Amino acid sequence: MALTGKQKAAMLLMSLDATTAGELVKGFDPEVVQELAVELAYLDAAGFRSSKQSVEVVQQFRDSLKAKETFHLNSFLNEMLKSTVGDEKAGQIQTQIQGLLHRRDPFMSIRSFDPQMIASVLEGEHPQAAAVVLSELPAKKSSEVIGLLSEGIRLSSINRMTNCETVTVEAKTRIAETICKRLEAIMTVSPGRALADRPEQSLRKVAVILRNLGKELRDGLLSAIHGKDDKTGEIVANLMVVWADIPQVSNRSLQEALRGVDAKKLALALHKADEVITEKIKSNISERAVATVEEEASLMSEPKKEDIEGAREEVVRVLREMNEKGELAFVEE
Repeated sequence: MALTGKQKAAMLLMSLDATTAGELVKGFDPEVVQELAVELAYLDAAGFRSSKQSVEVVQQFRDSLKAKETFHLNSFLNEMLKSTVGDEKAGQIQTQIQGLLHRRDPFMSIRSFDPQMIASVLEGEHPQAAAVVLSELPAKKSSEVIGLLSEGIRLSSINRMTNCETVTVEAKTRIAETICKRLEAIMTVSPGRALADRPEQSLRKVAVILRNLGKELRDGLLSAIHGKDDKTGEIVANLMVVWADIPQVSNRSLQEALRGVDAKKLALALHKADEVITEKIKSNISERAVATVEEEASLMSEPKKEDIEGAREEVVRVLREMNEKGELAFVEE
């Protein structure tokens, strides 16, 4: 049976409790309310209250709200509401239902974000807040997010998940609102655009999370990113190790990496480098190598910026190759 717009609107109302449905139709033109009442009575008598078609109507409407779709021509919401109550009232109903859904389930919009984005936000949250969010996600997505978290936040959050039932509704709502705002703040593109178009900062967070995982798990997740968007996978792989990470590289790993770097290239890379990085590198090469690097630096004219960046990239490239093989170790900050 093909449903009209009024019948779909009536079916949606029929899926709500009487109080909520009553609130939604307040202010409707009496004639419209009467027409909807007629459709409600007809659909109930025809056995549509718990039919598969009724479930599909509600599901479509919920999904359209979840995706924050607007009223496009021929869209489901256009057919269901605009044809029934007009543009202005349709917009009011959508806003009211979004508010009702949010109050009923403040975590609904969080579930629509991808696991990497959720993990990147939870990394900066208190473990109790992370535990609440993880407990409100579907089991599969929660597992994916947990796998992306650093070991510290992962263990702390899991330990607290067993106590989430004691958290008040008000506290959960505040946590959901905070996480939603932070997720939306780093989402500068629409869901349909490539992940590679997102700010490098958010991809860097994902890269560091992956870097801290075991090689097998890390490579599997990185492969999944490559499968979705090869360009993004390449960016994330490169962002796992950058020049600024050198102070966190273990001494033994750095010594191995610097063994094959030319002294002249190293002198160029260290030109006006951060003092912490300079000290870290010089403390992991021999005294003779330090003297050679300093001699090369004294003979050097003012280098071009691109030459300095190229020399640093060469050092980082060696570190990335070691990281790819699982041979690069980092020290705790």
